[in-house]
Amino acid sequence: MNEHTIPDASSLHGWRKSTYSGNEGGSCIEILDEYPTGVPVRDSKTPQGPALIFPSASWTLFVAAVKDGCLSA
Repeated sequence: MNEHTIPDASSLHGWRKSTYSGNEGGSCIEILDEYPTGVPVRDSKTPQGPALIFPSASWTLFVAAVKDGCLSA
């Protein structure tokens, strides 16, 4: 595992679905809180797949931009 990815994200526990993901079962992400080196993010459809780790400060700015409507789909 390097500092930017987790090859098998299913090896970690405590994942939660993003509140911005819909209930339709389509494009959903999950995040893992309180990870020591940042915020891991994975695709909920492939929990055994990889996760990307974002620096905590960058993730906070991203979430704020989403909440403020600064990003569009």
